[in-house]
Amino acid sequence: MLKIRAATLDDVAGIARVHVDVWRSAYRGIVPDDILAGLSYERRERQWDVTLRGTHHQEFVYLAEDENGQCVGFASGGPALFDDPVYQGELFTIYILAAYQRQGLGYRLFFQIVERLSEQGLTSMFLWVLADNPACSFYESLGGRPVKTGVYEVGGTKLQQVGYGWPDITQLK
Repeated sequence: MLKIRAATLDDVAGIARVHVDVWRSAYRGIVPDDILAGLSYERRERQWDVTLRGTHHQEFVYLAEDENGQCVGFASGGPALFDDPVYQGELFTIYILAAYQRQGLGYRLFFQIVERLSEQGLTSMFLWVLADNPACSFYESLGGRPVKTGVYEVGGTKLQQVGYGWPDITQLK
């Protein structure tokens, strides 16, 4: 049985591994191969260490672990990183190893973030996602509507992104 819990500093290495591995599998053909090959577990560990220490932003992270306590996915969220009159909260990430996808884990992580945002009094949510990401249909199935477009630059390559919005997360079930 897969368990979801709040992430701790002890989870940094597992989160970094999932983050890099999912980027390499999910974004193949979307993000240039040299960028994916250059991803580093160590750099991601430093990033997640800062995040989990709470020194940068009021971000929270939830971890999905298998029966052996290994990280197989995670999600993060918090107050929106941009000023918007509609969207107060933001879903920053959901990453799940390919072997654990399509088992309801993304759904569970999504609603864990929604619940935490609601507990903080944030009643709306926003998410940026690469436009070519197959997960767009997942967010649409959960009621997300495309409300913005933008460009995400990685390694000098400009990629189109779509901003999905949920103006009232209190209505999500």
